[in-house]
Amino acid sequence: MLKFKWEKYLKKTEIEEIPEEWVISNLGNRNYFDIIPSGIDKFSGTKEYLSTRSVQEAEITEIEEVITFSKRPSRANMQPVEDSVWLARMINSLKVLKADEDLIKNKILSTGFLGIKTKENYLADYLYYYFLTPQFQEYKDSGYVTGGVQESLTSQGAELLPVPILDINEQYRITTVLSWLDRLIKNKKRQIETLEKTASAIFKGWFIDFEPFKNRKFVTSKIGKIPCSWEIKPIGEIADLKNGFPYKSEEKFSEPIDESYAFINLNNVTQSGNFKADYAWIKSDRLSENHFLEEGDLIVANVHFGVGGAEIERLLGAPALVTFPDEYELKKAAYSMDITRILPAHNRYVFYLYLYLKFTKEDSASFSTGTSVLHLDIGNFKLNKLILKPSDQILDKFDELVRPLFQKIVVNQKQIMTLRKTFDSLLPLLIFGKLRVESL
Repeated sequence: MLKFKWEKYLKKTEIEEIPEEWVISNLGNRNYFDIIPSGIDKFSGTKEYLSTRSVQEAEITEIEEVITFSKRPSRANMQPVEDSVWLARMINSLKVLKADEDLIKNKILSTGFLGIKTKENYLADYLYYYFLTPQFQEYKDSGYVTGGVQESLTSQGAELLPVPILDINEQYRITTVLSWLDRLIKNKKRQIETLEKTASAIFKGWFIDFEPFKNRKFVTSKIGKIPCSWEIKPIGEIADLKNGFPYKSEEKFSEPIDESYAFINLNNVTQSGNFKADYAWIKSDRLSENHFLEEGDLIVANVHFGVGGAEIERLLGAPALVTFPDEYELKKAAYSMDITRILPAHNRYVFYLYLYLKFTKEDSASFSTGTSVLHLDIGNFKLNKLILKPSDQILDKFDELVRPLFQKIVVNQKQIMTLRKTFDSLLPLLIFGKLRVESL
């Protein structure tokens, strides 16, 4: 039976208060940790080579090509090893990953990664969750990780980072609770991925491979051969497009305040074309009804910053279906000028257009202007972004198939938000011993 108790006797340390019997050590303590040096610059072989540029939103966005290297590195430097935690030393930030995560498992890691091998059971999991705490993030920002360059955390600097040391049995109890919540969240995310893949497979079968319509007569169109009687329409003829609110920095907040609205912006759109529940808040007397949208609305990112190299056009044109924050009572949210709201002429078009834009994101990104920053040319996009338009009867049948999938996705997204709130609340309390797990 799961049983907690509040700890009464705490002592101050350089990073946070902890129970009196716990101690603060550091990653240089060889009784508990080994620092694994950086990965390799280049690699020639059959393994996937992963750089920190590929680590975005806990998903692989790019696997780099394998290239030759000058000397063969040791095995420890090449791949994540068991019972290790890896820090992706990204610009101005650290991202923590466990060796058993699918993201880095069986991959060759670049010099942008730094590994910590633990010598006790459960300590790797404890270390992973410790690195996620707000206290550690604040400490490393003002301590050993400084500057705006990727290599700011060296192996020597990592050895100085403080870590609480506690009884192995208590480590196990803490990580069991946090891992349970973590697995629930990941399972919900996997369900969402499966539902999205199912909807995408149906779309591809119907509207790219035309599997249910093979026996029909096909005609040549501007986008290739399509079933006879189907049409090609500019997106502006089947949907209205509106840009959002040109906000000022002082009007945007990281947490809700009185009379504020949820604010949908670029942080809510992923490069793969999905919605991310990473909310900001807005309060302004300049907001009008044109600056609001509803839950379930279709949006696309109309700007991309950081143009150059592999970054070009990654976000521009990416679509998403809006989900409101869990327990958000208002029926509308504001959206930013960096987002374009797409209002289909009929509800039957919503999921069809969403999937169509996901499959044609590269084409959408071609309707861009700018050099250092890319913007979607909305006028050009409305007139020349071509959409395949089947009959209303076919779209109705398609909508009947995929709508339940997207409804389940929203349910899972809301459940993830609730689980995430619980996890975020418990994380620092358990990791620093303020709330102690007496039994499982």
